[in-house]
Amino acid sequence: MSGRADSDTDPEITDPEAAAAQDTEPDAAPDEPDAVPDEPDAVPDEADDEPDDADDPAEGARRARWTAAGTGAVLALAGLAAALLRLTRSAPALVPAAYAGGAAVCAGAAVLGSRGRTRRALWLLIAGAMVMALGDQFD
Repeated sequence: MSGRADSDTDPEITDPEAAAAQDTEPDAAPDEPDAVPDEPDAVPDEADDEPDDADDPAEGARRARWTAAGTGAVLALAGLAAALLRLTRSAPALVPAAYAGGAAVCAGAAVLGSRGRTRRALWLLIAGAMVMALGDQFD
């Protein structure tokens, strides 16, 4: 229950002449009565027949899951690569540990995102990136 009024309801007509004109008025004819079906403009586009994906809530949820899972996986791989690079250099042990910890948090966010927990995944992605940034500050 969103509290919104239905947009499909017709407005009430209080003028009886307007109601009679609305009932007797034929359906609107196309503006081009002599359009030839062989012309490309007269043929309807096939993409117009498909429903708009932006209005579908399931499509939006699917996109959010893929985005959270993909972003978590990319950040986890980047953090893991940074941890491995820092291990080969002379850096304090806390630096690669911070990168690896941030990568682990981002990997957890990828798992949560793939399961549909996108809000929690977003917060974990933020926390993982902050942990990795903390490791960069220690460097």
